[in-house]
Amino acid sequence: MTVSTTARDTVDLGDPGTFADQDLGAFWRTLRDTAPVHWNPPAGGRKGFWVLSRYDDIMATYRDDVNFTSERGNVLVTLLEGGDAGAGRMLAVTDGHRHHELRKILQRVLSPRVLDEVARTVRVNTRRWIREAVEGGGCDFAEEIAGRIPMTTISSLLGVPEEDREFLLSLTKAALSTEDEGAGEADSELARNEILMYFMDIVEERRESPGDDVISMLVGSSVDGVPLSDEDVVLNCYSLIIGGDETSRLTMIDCVRTLAAQPEQWRRLKDGEVAIDTAVDEVLRWASPTMHFGRSVVRETELHGVRLRPGEIVTLWHASGNRDERVFDSPGTFDLGRTPNKHLAFGYGPHFCVGSYLAKVEIAELLMALRDFTTGFEQTGEALPIRSNFLTGFSTLPVRFRPDPSGPKEVERA
Repeated sequence: MTVSTTARDTVDLGDPGTFADQDLGAFWRTLRDTAPVHWNPPAGGRKGFWVLSRYDDIMATYRDDVNFTSERGNVLVTLLEGGDAGAGRMLAVTDGHRHHELRKILQRVLSPRVLDEVARTVRVNTRRWIREAVEGGGCDFAEEIAGRIPMTTISSLLGVPEEDREFLLSLTKAALSTEDEGAGEADSELARNEILMYFMDIVEERRESPGDDVISMLVGSSVDGVPLSDEDVVLNCYSLIIGGDETSRLTMIDCVRTLAAQPEQWRRLKDGEVAIDTAVDEVLRWASPTMHFGRSVVRETELHGVRLRPGEIVTLWHASGNRDERVFDSPGTFDLGRTPNKHLAFGYGPHFCVGSYLAKVEIAELLMALRDFTTGFEQTGEALPIRSNFLTGFSTLPVRFRPDPSGPKEVERA
């Protein structure tokens, strides 16, 4: 179903079903052109909130830590519930000096220099799994490849035992990206709590017996001389596992689905006509897996003549900003050679995604493995959309690969 340009006030962005059932392209264009500061009214027992759809307004709000805060939540699911329990402790919902100090701690283990060895492991794993899928003829790409690359990588960094990773993957899906129409917010909350309880057990183990993983590093860290509490560590582990798995996994699924449908772009990649790094940025812009982030107004301010008052919720929609005609030429065209490409997939400003380098490595290695091991691929069945008002993408993607007889004969060993 496509949304009519006259139906902007009937679209409820707080309802996860909205995104699974409708093509919102016309809706976003209407907002950008006629209502760049749009009020999504209360519905279904949920509060109303403001919607920003233009790229420049989103960027300006990300920069503004005077009039807006993250500490009351940064996604609709928590903002509409009245706040985030991790506020002031979890990096994503902490502002000011403490945010700066927490970010420094995490950047020590997520910087490009430190992640060199991790990147090599990502390469080995990705090429092995792609080769196996190509030799097998096909697979459910979402489950067998995209479901393994990011979770394996972030779990290794955190020191999560291999036997627990499938369990954690099921919880991250249930928490934010379920395909189950019958699942409600209570199910999502239960999954989020299970993730927190799981990491509480791991933190206790690391305090007893530290290792060389990220959790052990967090356990031994402090801010202004005060050690991080167990709750501080657990909340940031939750943030890392969700951020490290969900967005990369959904981007990879969308990437393969889009390339299968657009053979001319696949040919450009296969023939080396576009740089891998350039292609990665377009894949991220196109997929925009994180549809929005949110802020709360702390000081009265005005935007496009609309007065925003303290306590009100403002949502910043990457799903629209990354298609803004004011910034991107032909934004509805998937162009792997697009440059410049200052997309919003990782946010902007103080809260720019701390794991962006790792996400780009994972997507780049996927593109190179596809280029090297296959001459092409096709979607062989339905891609089932997830139900979420935060993330967008698909939970299944059956594909068939065509092997490249001139491709690599060996896969690197770890």
